[in-house]
Amino acid sequence: MNARFFLPLCFPLLLGAQEASQLESLVVKGKAENLLGKAQTSSQGQSSARELQERPFVRRGELLEVVPGLIVTQHSGGGKANQYFLRGFNLDHGTDFGIFVDGMPVNMRSHGHGQGYADVNFIIPELVEQLDYAKGPYYAELGDFTTAGAARFNLFRVLPQGLASLTIGENDFYRSLIADSILTDQGALTLAVEYGYFDGPWARPDQLQRWNGLVRYVTGDEFDFTSVTFMGYDASWNATDQVPRRAIKRGLIDRFGNLDSTVGGSSHRYSLSVDHRNEDASGVTTASAYVGTYHLDLFSNFTLFLDDPVRGDQFNQFDDRWFSGANVERKQQDLSLFDRPVELAYGAQTRQDLIDGLALRKTSRRETLSTVRQDDVFESSLGAYGQAEIRWTDWMRTQTGLRGDLYHFDVKSSLAANSGTAWDTIVSPKLGLVLGPWNETEFYLNGGTGFHSNDARGVTTTMDPASGDRVDPVTPLVRTYGAEAGIRSQRIQNLTSTFSLWYLQSDSELVYVGDAGTNEPGDASERYGIEWSNYWRPGDLLALDTEFSLSDAYFIPTGELVPNSVPVTFSGGVTLGGASGPFGTLRARYFSPRPLTPDGNFESKDAFQLSARTGYRKGQWEMALEALNLLDARDNDIEYFYTSRLNGEPAAGVDDFHVHAVEPRQLRLSFIYKW
Repeated sequence: MNARFFLPLCFPLLLGAQEASQLESLVVKGKAENLLGKAQTSSQGQSSARELQERPFVRRGELLEVVPGLIVTQHSGGGKANQYFLRGFNLDHGTDFGIFVDGMPVNMRSHGHGQGYADVNFIIPELVEQLDYAKGPYYAELGDFTTAGAARFNLFRVLPQGLASLTIGENDFYRSLIADSILTDQGALTLAVEYGYFDGPWARPDQLQRWNGLVRYVTGDEFDFTSVTFMGYDASWNATDQVPRRAIKRGLIDRFGNLDSTVGGSSHRYSLSVDHRNEDASGVTTASAYVGTYHLDLFSNFTLFLDDPVRGDQFNQFDDRWFSGANVERKQQDLSLFDRPVELAYGAQTRQDLIDGLALRKTSRRETLSTVRQDDVFESSLGAYGQAEIRWTDWMRTQTGLRGDLYHFDVKSSLAANSGTAWDTIVSPKLGLVLGPWNETEFYLNGGTGFHSNDARGVTTTMDPASGDRVDPVTPLVRTYGAEAGIRSQRIQNLTSTFSLWYLQSDSELVYVGDAGTNEPGDASERYGIEWSNYWRPGDLLALDTEFSLSDAYFIPTGELVPNSVPVTFSGGVTLGGASGPFGTLRARYFSPRPLTPDGNFESKDAFQLSARTGYRKGQWEMALEALNLLDARDNDIEYFYTSRLNGEPAAGVDDFHVHAVEPRQLRLSFIYKW
C-alpha cells in the first residue's frame, strides 16, 4: 500500500483537534423539500449535504447527477472536466450548463479545450451544504452558459462537526481528508485539506494525483454574515483517450488500452472569494467578489496518425489565466402593486478573464512540433437584471424579468489577421406564471430567452490557422429561447412529484468536433422533451427517488439529428439508515442509445450501471464500503463516430466508433471519524 495517502492525516495535530461547538442550522430535506409557494418552475430544486454524501460516485463530477436528467461521464484522463449531458444537449465540458460555487462561476469562457469548460475537481464534497439547481432560460439572475440549466454548490459557512476520513480501493485508489471549523469570539475558521491518488483500470495507469484545500473565515450568523474563502486545487495525470473500436476488435489493445502512451495533463485553480449577506426589515442584500488563477496543460490524440502518419496527431491545448468578478443583488420584500404584495429582485454582475498564451500546438510525445495558433485574450462582461414577482391572488403569482449583458473581446493572435476587438450586447426577457396550490399542487408556465457566448478567438478570426483560408467571424453572443409547462405536487404525504414539458431553441449549436478536441458553432437547433421525478421520504430512515427524462434534438435548417444528444435517461435509488447503526444506498442510472452522426445511421450503445454503498455508524465512527458498477457492466462512458488512422491503414483513414470504457466493478472502503 502506498504511504502517500497518510500525509494529510497529521493535520489534526496541527489544528490541535479542537472541537467546534455544534451550531444549529436549517435542516434541508433536499429534493423532497416542499417548494410550493417558493419555486418558480417545476424543474427547480435543491439537494442536501446528506443526499450528496450518501451517493456512491466514481468521479467528483458525478455530484452533479443529483440534478434530474443530468448524466456525467468522462472521455479521457480523470483530471479533466467531465462530459455533461442534459435536456438533449451534449454539453461537452459545460457549454450550456452553468456551475457556481457560492457566488463564483466555474465555467471558463474562451477556454483552451472548449467553450464553457467547467471543471469541478476543486470542490471537496464534504464541504457542500446544499446544491441548488434550475433549468431553462427563465431566471433573470442567470446569464451565460445556463440555457440547459445551472447548479450552485453552497458551501458550509461553518462545518457542523470536524471530520477525518481515509478511503482505499482497487486500482490504487487512495483518498484522505481532514476538515474542521474552529470557533472564536469573532467568527469561525474552517480548514480542510484533501489528497487523492488513482491509477484506474487502464493499461497505462492514470497516476492521477490531486491536492485540494480550503481556508474560510466567517463572521455573523445565517442571516447576516461575511465569509472570506481561499480554495486551491492542483492535479496531474496520464490519460487514456477514446480509442477506435476496430483496434479492440483486432486485438491490438483491450478495452482499457491506449494508442498514444504520452497523453495526459496538469491543471491547477486557486481562488480568493468574499461573500456577504445582510437582512433587514425590507429585504436582503447579497454581494460577492472573487479573483483567481487557473492553468491547464493538456495533451490529446484522437485521430492517431490521420494528419501526420510518421509522428502522429497529438496536440497540446494550453490555458493560463487570471479571472475576477463581482455580483450584487437586492431583494426588496416590502413593496406592493394595486395592494398586491411584490418581491423585487435586481442586481448586477461583472467578470473579467485575462488569458495569457492561450495556445494550440502540434506535438509528439509532448514535444512541440509547431504552433497552430497562440493568443492573448482579454474578455470582459457586465450584466444587469431585474425581476418582479407579484402575488395577484392566493392562487396566482407571476414573475416578470429582464436581463441585459454587455461583452467586450480583445484578441492578440500569433496570426495578425486573427487579432482584433469586438463588442456585443443582448437583452433577455423572462416570464413566469404559477397557479395554485390546489390540493397541494401547483402549475407552472414559463418562457424566456437566454444566450451563450462564443470563444473570443472565433469572434475575431478571419483566417483559418491550419489552412490559411478566409473564414467569417462567429456571432459573439448567441440567442437561445425556452418554454416550459409543469406541475409540482405534494398531494401524497411525504412524496414530492414534479412533471415538466419543455422546449429549447438555439440560434447556433455548439458542436463537439472529435478530431479537434473542441466545440465549434454550428446550425440553429431545436429540442423538446419531458421530465418526471418523484422523491419519497417517509421518515429519517428511508428515502426513495426516481427521475425519468425523454428528449429529442435536431438541427433546424436540415432536420438532421444533433449528435450525442441522449433521448432517454433514468436514475433512481433507495437509501436506508439513520444517524447510527447500519445504512445502505443502491443507485441505478441509464442512458439510451444516441445518434453519433446527424443522419442517425450510427448510434451508440446504451449504458446501465448499479452502484451501492453500505456501512455502519456508531458514535463518532463510520465505516462504509462502496461497490461501483456493481454488475461489472461493459458499457462505454462515451462514444463518438469520426475518422482516424492506425499505422498501416489507408491515408484517408477509416470512419469508426471511438469509445472510452466505463470503469469495471471497483470496491472502496472508507473510515470516517467525526468530532
